[in-house]
Amino acid sequence: MTHEQYQEAVDWLFIQTPNYQIDGQKAYKPGLDNIKRLCDFFGNPQEKIKCIHIGGTNGKGSSSNMLASILQEAGYKVGLYNSPHLIDFTERIKVNGTNCDKEFVLACIQKLKNLPEDILPSFFEFTTIMAFEYFYRQDVDIAIIEVGLGGRLDSTNIIKPLVSAITNVQLDHQNILGDTIEEIAAEKAGIVKPGIPVISGDENETVKNIIRNKADQENARFIDATPLQTTLKSDLKGNYQKKNIKVVLNLIEELRKLNFTVSDENIEKGLLYVHQNTGFIGRWFEFSKNPLTICDTGHNQAGLEYVFAQLNSIDKPKHIILGFVNDKKIDEVIKILPNNATFYFAKPAIFRGRPPQEYEDLLIGAKISYKIFDSVQDAYLSAKEECTNEEMIFLGGSNFVVGEFLEKNLEVSK
Repeated sequence: MTHEQYQEAVDWLFIQTPNYQIDGQKAYKPGLDNIKRLCDFFGNPQEKIKCIHIGGTNGKGSSSNMLASILQEAGYKVGLYNSPHLIDFTERIKVNGTNCDKEFVLACIQKLKNLPEDILPSFFEFTTIMAFEYFYRQDVDIAIIEVGLGGRLDSTNIIKPLVSAITNVQLDHQNILGDTIEEIAAEKAGIVKPGIPVISGDENETVKNIIRNKADQENARFIDATPLQTTLKSDLKGNYQKKNIKVVLNLIEELRKLNFTVSDENIEKGLLYVHQNTGFIGRWFEFSKNPLTICDTGHNQAGLEYVFAQLNSIDKPKHIILGFVNDKKIDEVIKILPNNATFYFAKPAIFRGRPPQEYEDLLIGAKISYKIFDSVQDAYLSAKEECTNEEMIFLGGSNFVVGEFLEKNLEVSK
């Protein structure tokens, strides 16, 4: 197989199937009928693997990668399904930190082309069955499955996990999941299964009660992760990781009850070597020290509030590169922009990317120092030119900003 054949197949997949990353809401296909039929077509591999299910508005990617790292340290063969990818499609499906095999991807896409005509999967539905099939073929000891969007109607919700977790609930994807925290919490709580313990990492009592009530209905044990006190640290930086660590420690405790052998040393090392063990990047990722350059994929209001608060705690002049997609409420983001900063706005290079010219009146009204660029890379090169080693650069606002930046610059920096 050549790289061209692989790339051609992945490009075909992006074009043929409705894709939320590219198309937004119109690509979202709620309901489990389609994924059930897809799984049947593939022989139901999801029923042949042990799974953990992790949902939540923010923190599910970090939590699933921390958990994978700990279980790898304990000697287990761990499948990990995350989305979206930042650079290459194969990042979505990993075993022990290694991206899935490109020949497998190519073979699965060929199989997709032979699906019965009445099964019309979305991009996410197809990548989900691809993950189940890969983990089954790789004979993983356990697969950590991250919810794509929401929970109740998400295509990952076909699994029967050993334990589930909901990291937190914040306002995001309101056009799909509901306008209030209560509505969104009910959607997230849809991953609670009969008799299967669920861990909640949210401090909001309203959210806790919605998840707890759903657990009661399903005769599932409810575990509140928030009272846990710990001094353990992770190489995933960002103050918000402290909350995710509590969820992960509770997940490990539940797995120990199911006879998984995980030592305290495995936990400590697993948390400290997440980047090395799983290859996870994108959350408060330190790209360089001189000048300090950080990128973070936080993109909804709550995520950006955490990230901007942390930026405000760093006593350096800042060069901040931001880009957004069409459904972002940019007026809300502008209200919380960090202080002591020069801003560089760019359109992410995807169909849903929003040109900064469309919201320039908001920038003018905010009385901030800003420039507009045609691409993330142009914005970065300009910031790099103006930034001294006593200052810092930050890139964020969207997964696509971080993905574009890393794709252009990560190999160069090595």
